[in-house]
Amino acid sequence: MCRFFVFMPVTYIIFSAKLNKYYVGACIDMGRRLYEHNIGHSKFTATGIPWVLVYQEQHQTLQLAKKRELEIKKKKNRKYIEWLISSAS
Repeated sequence: MCRFFVFMPVTYIIFSAKLNKYYVGACIDMGRRLYEHNIGHSKFTATGIPWVLVYQEQHQTLQLAKKRELEIKKKKNRKYIEWLISSAS
Protein backbone atom coordinates (compact mmCIF):
# COMPACT_ATOMS: atom_id res chain seq x y z
CA MET A 1 0.00 0.00 0.00
CA CYS A 2 1.35 3.42 -0.94
CA ARG A 3 0.61 6.32 1.40
CA PHE A 4 0.90 9.95 0.47
CA PHE A 5 1.25 12.69 3.02
CA VAL A 6 0.01 16.09 1.98
CA PHE A 7 1.63 18.89 3.89
CA MET A 8 -0.44 22.02 4.08
CA PRO A 9 0.90 25.49 4.91
CA VAL A 10 -0.38 26.58 8.31
CA THR A 11 -0.22 29.50 10.69
CA TYR A 12 -0.04 28.10 14.20
CA ILE A 13 -0.02 29.10 17.84
CA ILE A 14 1.65 26.98 20.49
CA PHE A 15 1.54 27.49 24.25
CA SER A 16 4.05 26.87 27.02
CA ALA A 17 2.53 26.48 30.49
CA LYS A 18 6.06 26.70 31.92
CA LEU A 19 6.50 30.23 30.53
CA ASN A 20 2.79 31.06 30.32
CA LYS A 21 3.49 32.33 26.80
CA TYR A 22 2.23 31.85 23.28
CA TYR A 23 4.38 31.47 20.19
CA VAL A 24 3.04 32.27 16.72
CA GLY A 25 4.61 30.73 13.63
CA ALA A 26 4.04 29.44 10.10
CA CYS A 27 5.25 26.25 8.42
CA ILE A 28 4.37 23.50 5.96
CA ASP A 29 4.85 20.42 8.18
CA MET A 30 3.16 21.07 11.52
CA GLY A 31 4.14 17.73 13.04
CA ARG A 32 7.82 18.25 12.29
CA ARG A 33 7.74 21.88 13.45
CA LEU A 34 6.09 21.05 16.79
CA TYR A 35 8.67 18.30 17.29
CA GLU A 36 11.45 20.84 16.64
CA HIS A 37 9.98 23.24 19.20
CA ASN A 38 9.84 20.46 21.76
CA ILE A 39 13.43 19.27 21.32
CA GLY A 40 14.85 22.77 21.75
CA HIS A 41 15.65 23.43 18.09
CA SER A 42 15.48 27.20 18.63
CA LYS A 43 16.79 29.13 21.63
CA PHE A 44 13.51 30.87 22.42
CA THR A 45 11.29 27.82 22.40
CA ALA A 46 13.89 25.64 24.17
CA THR A 47 13.15 27.48 27.42
CA GLY A 48 9.43 26.71 27.25
CA ILE A 49 9.36 22.97 26.64
CA PRO A 50 6.82 21.37 26.50
CA TRP A 51 4.89 23.33 23.85
CA VAL A 52 1.31 22.41 22.99
CA LEU A 53 -0.42 23.21 19.72
CA VAL A 54 -3.49 25.30 20.59
CA TYR A 55 -4.46 26.79 17.23
CA GLN A 56 -3.82 26.42 13.51
CA GLU A 57 -5.16 27.86 10.26
CA GLN A 58 -4.59 26.20 6.90
CA HIS A 59 -3.58 28.29 3.87
CA GLN A 60 -3.07 27.70 0.17
CA THR A 61 0.58 28.85 0.20
CA LEU A 62 3.36 29.30 2.73
CA GLN A 63 3.50 32.96 1.73
CA LEU A 64 -0.13 33.41 2.86
CA ALA A 65 0.56 31.51 6.09
CA LYS A 66 3.52 33.80 6.86
CA LYS A 67 1.45 36.87 6.04
CA ARG A 68 -1.19 35.75 8.54
CA GLU A 69 1.54 35.03 11.12
CA LEU A 70 2.69 38.65 10.83
CA GLU A 71 -0.89 39.93 11.12
CA ILE A 72 -1.30 38.09 14.41
CA LYS A 73 2.12 39.18 15.72
CA LYS A 74 1.49 42.84 14.83
CA LYS A 75 -1.53 42.88 17.14
CA LYS A 76 0.85 42.28 20.10
CA ASN A 77 -2.18 41.39 22.12
CA ARG A 78 -2.57 38.29 24.28
CA LYS A 79 -6.33 38.85 24.53
CA TYR A 80 -6.59 38.73 20.73
CA ILE A 81 -4.62 35.47 20.61
CA GLU A 82 -6.81 33.94 23.34
CA TRP A 83 -9.95 35.13 21.54
CA LEU A 84 -8.67 33.56 18.30
CA ILE A 85 -8.04 30.25 20.07
CA SER A 86 -11.43 30.22 21.81
CA SER A 87 -13.29 31.15 18.62
CA ALA A 88 -11.86 28.08 16.88
CA SER A 89 -13.23 25.67 19.50
